[in-house]
Amino acid sequence: MQPHLLAEIDSYHAHVYFDGAAERETAAWIRERVAERFSVQLGRWHDALVGPHSRPMYQIAFAVDVFPQIVPWLMINRQGLSVLVHPNTLSPHDDHLVHALWLGAALAINGAMLPRRIETHDSLIDPIRPNTEPTLKA
Repeated sequence: MQPHLLAEIDSYHAHVYFDGAAERETAAWIRERVAERFSVQLGRWHDALVGPHSRPMYQIAFAVDVFPQIVPWLMINRQGLSVLVHPNTLSPHDDHLVHALWLGAALAINGAMLPRRIETHDSLIDPIRPNTEPTLKA
């Protein structure tokens, strides 16, 4: 077996999960702070279940070079919410279920909804186009 190369990671996603109005407010607070501090692409709010996710959430997409700043920030600022951080490689299934990092409680992910392999990153993952303009330091 050969080890995976870091070059296989195209980008990362963090999924911030919430349940109910109070946790949604906490998730909004995190989202605002992330937008102020990091060059990321903030995804839409999903108040209903979407894809393989078992709770409402929004996604934060970010480039490889942002990982060492945003992930530690999320670790200490997640306010008790569960956050899934995963790489984007050619295996969405393994990215979410094998190579994932959980901050807080791990939640159920429906792996049956995720392809085991895709041919190119363009098949599933759009390039990161930051829609935030950071004004504060992390």
